[in-house]
Amino acid sequence: MSAVIINLDIWRAALLRKRYGSNAMLETAIRADELLDCGDFEGCCEMHRILDAIERLQAKAPAEEEKMH
Repeated sequence: MSAVIINLDIWRAALLRKRYGSNAMLETAIRADELLDCGDFEGCCEMHRILDAIERLQAKAPAEEEKMH
């Protein structure tokens, strides 16, 4: 996963990770740590982007900067 992935792929990955339910954030954070331990800094950054997307998907309300359609 060292190649940079596009935003759409981040959201797809976040949706898949969300299937872990309450463990989605934990499982993704663990994966980020594993990548960091292996020296895959780009992969770790991508996991953090996925963490941010999962957090937004699980939010009760949109963030202030997000527009509602």
